[in-house]
Amino acid sequence: MADAVIVGGGPVGLVTAIALAVRGRSAIVVDRGLPPIDGACGEGLMPDAVEHLLALGVEFSKAGGVPIRGIRYLEGDLVAEGVFPERRGLAIERADFHAALVRRAEALGVDLRWGLPVRGLTDRGVQTDDGVIEGRFVVGADGLRSKVRRWAGLEKKSSAPVRFGIRRHFEAEPWTDFVEVYWGLDCEAYVYALGPRRMGVALLWNGAKGDFDQVFARLPAVASRLAEAPAVSRDLGAGPLDRRVTGVVRGRVALVGDASGYRDAITGEGIAKGVHQAEALADAIAADDLARDPAAHRRASRLPDAMTAITLAFERRPRLRRRALQTLAAEPELFSRILGIHARARPVRSLGFDGAFRLASRFLFGGGL
Repeated sequence: MADAVIVGGGPVGLVTAIALAVRGRSAIVVDRGLPPIDGACGEGLMPDAVEHLLALGVEFSKAGGVPIRGIRYLEGDLVAEGVFPERRGLAIERADFHAALVRRAEALGVDLRWGLPVRGLTDRGVQTDDGVIEGRFVVGADGLRSKVRRWAGLEKKSSAPVRFGIRRHFEAEPWTDFVEVYWGLDCEAYVYALGPRRMGVALLWNGAKGDFDQVFARLPAVASRLAEAPAVSRDLGAGPLDRRVTGVVRGRVALVGDASGYRDAITGEGIAKGVHQAEALADAIAADDLARDPAAHRRASRLPDAMTAITLAFERRPRLRRRALQTLAAEPELFSRILGIHARARPVRSLGFDGAFRLASRFLFGGGL
């Protein structure tokens, strides 16, 4: 019997298995897909995600990718730019990222069972088409539409506004080493370099389902720049994005990553949040004490959830968003401090009373001292 049967072989499921393996515990990963598995998101890794993955032995040198220097917000004539302190993030194609995680899991001897659907939970583990796979614990790492979450009775209805996301790659000469965020009416575009003559664009928007071209047309500043660039990938979408849970543990079952609740992709730290959750869960399983995971999960999620809530509040209020962007544009050093906090490279207190006062002053009065 394995220490954990992990349902879902995406990035967070694999990180959970890797974290268990380096702690001397066994895991079986089950997924109906075949590697490398592509996805609509997860192509931008925050600096803390890169650091933790390297510490787990994940090798990126064969996977490609482009370092991310910081975040640049653009709306009309406004440009606000902040850089990550000390460490860089990484933009990497999702399939390449997945392949790097698979290689590390295989090197550690993790039991990976691809092309095998999971049909339900049992007293001994999970039911599959090949029979029951036994584990002392079951981990639901099966994403936004998690079946494990539903089977365990941990799903909760969301009342949040409906949001969707979609991603496309273009053949184009990169023009930035930032993640550039273009704001439009009820939508945003996240633009990043993925390598020589390759750019990625991820769109988020409110309201009804739509296709990439319909939403991209609402962002002419970047859409015109890529108007002649051919698409070199199929469009991959996700949504509705907001998912709520009544808890992350029930009995022998634990949820991690998007399966454990999801707010939005607007701050771009879904993978980093999932990595921290995965390591916390691995610690709980290694200690044979799943009851400690909910508190650790909350600690891992508190900061990114707060950042997401603040950013979504500005997304839904264009006038306040413009004021916020004006504030960040006028205070690039403070914006970089906030990015350091966002990437867990600096403590929240590093903003300082003076920094918080300056930001509040500029936001409220458009000036400052």
